[in-house]
Amino acid sequence: MSENRSQMRLNISAGLASVLVAGVLVGLKLWALGQTGALSVAASLADSGMDLMVSLGAMAALIYAAKPADEDHAFGHTSAEDLAALGQALFILISAGVIAVAAVMRLLEGGTSLESEGPGMLVMGLSIALTLGLVIWQGRVARRTGSKVVAADRLHYLGDLLPNIGALLSLWASRTFGMETIDSVVALGAAAMLALGALRIGKGAFDALMDRGADPTLVAGVAELAGNWPGVMGFHDIKTRMAGSRVFVQIHIELDGDQTLRQAHDIGAGLRRAILARYPQADVIVHKDVVRET
Repeated sequence: MSENRSQMRLNISAGLASVLVAGVLVGLKLWALGQTGALSVAASLADSGMDLMVSLGAMAALIYAAKPADEDHAFGHTSAEDLAALGQALFILISAGVIAVAAVMRLLEGGTSLESEGPGMLVMGLSIALTLGLVIWQGRVARRTGSKVVAADRLHYLGDLLPNIGALLSLWASRTFGMETIDSVVALGAAAMLALGALRIGKGAFDALMDRGADPTLVAGVAELAGNWPGVMGFHDIKTRMAGSRVFVQIHIELDGDQTLRQAHDIGAGLRRAILARYPQADVIVHKDVVRET
């Protein structure tokens, strides 16, 4: 249980970092807009404002998912992560479509000359640095906890990061080589990456909401432990399902019916601890069936 709490704290820390970065970027871009009056900065400000709204929603889902099980939710509240991830995936997919359409329109028009004032460039550089730090932290948390919400939020900010870097590179290329269409090409590439990532995360969240089984490698790992556990004469009916970053596992083990209840309990409890040690994100129930040796 301590490992579960640690993972929940990591998820919430990633959500809080997301909200703080989005809030700082909104403040910086408000200042840059006042300094430059540039429409490009205004558009970036609107995007950061939307980021803040999405991050607040993800943070709320993570906090709700961290609530312990209660009488009405005996298996906990982690499905809130899947609902939030599905919503974020849809939002990212729409954003990718908007970016792609805008990029194609610019390419058809022959490209747009890139210009930027000093304050705007400074804010963009700070935005890239802050977003990069956030994406790195979210990636570590998502790999550690398996949270779909953190992974979706990371993809969202990665989608902001790449076009910003591309815009700076495009500005340099435009001024140095006169390549005015490169920013649209970069935007199309970013849109394709966003769409693929959104479909992957959305599918994972949808599968979890539909109680699809866990990764086959996890199921095979549980079977390996059960098959080699001392005192277990056989096993059957391994059932798994996902809910947010949690994996629920049920397994029936076959035990000698002539042994004492305490001996049978110790065998089942030992196997459960072994499964949890290998898969800390799991919630495990071990059923004991009687089999007499012949």
